[in-house]
Amino acid sequence: MTPRADLLALTEDALVSLTNRGLYKRAAKEVAAGTGPAVAEDAEAVRGTFPDGVVCALHPGGLEAADCTCGAVGACRHVVAVVLAYQTAHQTTAADGPDDGEEWSPAEFTDDELEALLGKRSYATARRRFAAGYLARVHPPTAREPVPWVELPNCSVRFLVPHDLAYARSDVRDTKEAVALAVWAWHAWTKESGEPGDRHFAVGGADTGETGADVDDLAASPDVADGPAASTDDVQKAGPDALASAVELAADVFLTGVSNLAAGFTPRLARVRRDLEAANLRWPLLAAEDLSDQLAAHADRAARHQQVLVADLLAELVARARVAGSSVGQPRSRVLGTEEAAEVALRRLRLTALGCRVQAVGGDRRALVFLADPAAGVVLTLDGRYQGAATGADLVGRRLAGSTVGVLAGGNVVTETAHRRADRRLRLAVNRVARTTVSQSGGAWSHLPGTLLARDLDALAAEFDRLPPRLVRPRVDAEDVRVVEVAEVEHLWYEPGSQRLTAVVHGAAGGTARIVSEHRSVAPGALDALADALHREPRYVSATVRRGRGGLVLTPIAVVAEGRVVVPDLAAGDGSKDLDDGAALVPDPLTAAIESAFELLAEMVHRGARHLPQSFGTRLDTTADRLDSAGLGRCGADLRGLNRTLGPAPGRAAFDAWSDAAIRLITMAELR
Repeated sequence: MTPRADLLALTEDALVSLTNRGLYKRAAKEVAAGTGPAVAEDAEAVRGTFPDGVVCALHPGGLEAADCTCGAVGACRHVVAVVLAYQTAHQTTAADGPDDGEEWSPAEFTDDELEALLGKRSYATARRRFAAGYLARVHPPTAREPVPWVELPNCSVRFLVPHDLAYARSDVRDTKEAVALAVWAWHAWTKESGEPGDRHFAVGGADTGETGADVDDLAASPDVADGPAASTDDVQKAGPDALASAVELAADVFLTGVSNLAAGFTPRLARVRRDLEAANLRWPLLAAEDLSDQLAAHADRAARHQQVLVADLLAELVARARVAGSSVGQPRSRVLGTEEAAEVALRRLRLTALGCRVQAVGGDRRALVFLADPAAGVVLTLDGRYQGAATGADLVGRRLAGSTVGVLAGGNVVTETAHRRADRRLRLAVNRVARTTVSQSGGAWSHLPGTLLARDLDALAAEFDRLPPRLVRPRVDAEDVRVVEVAEVEHLWYEPGSQRLTAVVHGAAGGTARIVSEHRSVAPGALDALADALHREPRYVSATVRRGRGGLVLTPIAVVAEGRVVVPDLAAGDGSKDLDDGAALVPDPLTAAIESAFELLAEMVHRGARHLPQSFGTRLDTTADRLDSAGLGRCGADLRGLNRTLGPAPGRAAFDAWSDAAIRLITMAELR
């Protein structure tokens, strides 16, 4: 009789995913000790008879089709033990898995197979979801992650056994509909012949051609891009009114200058934010909120105000409008954040906390806890809101999801009450039936999958090189969060003027990156705690990752040092420690030329194009010459073109020229 290929293909990870680790460990112990089942096989099933008389039959169709006389509801240890005993009898182990040389794709599953799995009613529901359209990201198998999987807006689906749809596993409770959406996503990706990478694409929809611009053009090297950028006016005609109003506001900020804005500008900015929210343009809304915070900081003369950040936000609003107004390339919903934020109930989750970030929301505080889901290969967030102007240290003991912020931020979480939204936010319900438990963690993060754990920083940089430019990527809280395994902290210094702590770190398998953290009043002890942890030979750093300043820039969330998870934002302290450990590294000429040019553009925004001194044109030409000398001829040409539009009364043409130059420089900085 031909051996059951599905049972032989089940690895330890697959069995744990289909059941849980506790059941697997108990079953493996019994089989290893010789107290497991006696296995027999016939045409109908593989049957295991245990010493205590329990009989378990594994029928084709997945582990859910198993029959066991123990009376347990759902999968039990007997099911896992029969699988392990069957594999042992056929001289294989769960760790060996399927033939590594076998190539297969979930796209081979047909609609008829999906309908047979779901049933007619559920299949019809899935087709309606397909007709509405959704975003997906496929992950073909790799040497480190041999199981193909698909990330959907609010869940993930893994195909654990080749050619067998019954073993597809989702982390949502309604698995079957998600499996169908994942298969159709693979069909769409196969037809597009897309590159695996991290690129999202639209699946289904009444008008699948409604996508955003191909940001490959936006991200191309400024010196090889062809033709001028599209006019912002053209995009406004095609874009929604709310987005057009946001770009018009950005133009007025540029022309008037941050230092010259009158009090009447605040209500206008509030109206733009309301319009963006009503239109469900989530990413432009967040950019507008950040802009509002920066303008308020300038009015209050607060240290968090940065001219370069204001300029960056104006460029982002324009870039999103331009890309969304194009007819090809990225899905428009990915550029503007209009994707469905539906909430789905998840199965039992085992999550690893990666730290917490404390943010000011008006006069209140937000604690954002980052939780890695190893099975899904993504980072989720748990949001707590607290009234009053507390610091991060004050929030440590505040309640969140049945625990406290301090315990959740550095612990291991097991929950049966999780609900996930499309923006990767979690809601943990509190009830008497299903529970959420939190245990302490020593920062043993080696179990995280390759999609989250980066050992080679050069490979991580290459991964981010394949992404769209930062200006048009989603502003999901955890989209760019990774864990970096650190081999060495080479250099650390503090800049008193900008209140910024910077360190150069080496990855465990190669490559370098910069850790950059700035002082914030909501977390006064953060820099002290971070500096102390970086001096203690840290093993892991969780951080948001971006390209810039000639390489990877990590904004830290937590540090694992000496077997302890350090969360800087929650650390006690008043920021009085002396952090001046060394001199800052001198940037290379190319990076220095890009940074100085963008700082000049940021100064224009601060002063206002209509309030520039006569000498400013000379400074633009001098900076353009410096860019030419660094080999950035297109960037230099952009600055000269901007200079020609200024004149005695600059208008909208000047803002469009400024946007061309700013977007090109920001993208160029990412490509360094």
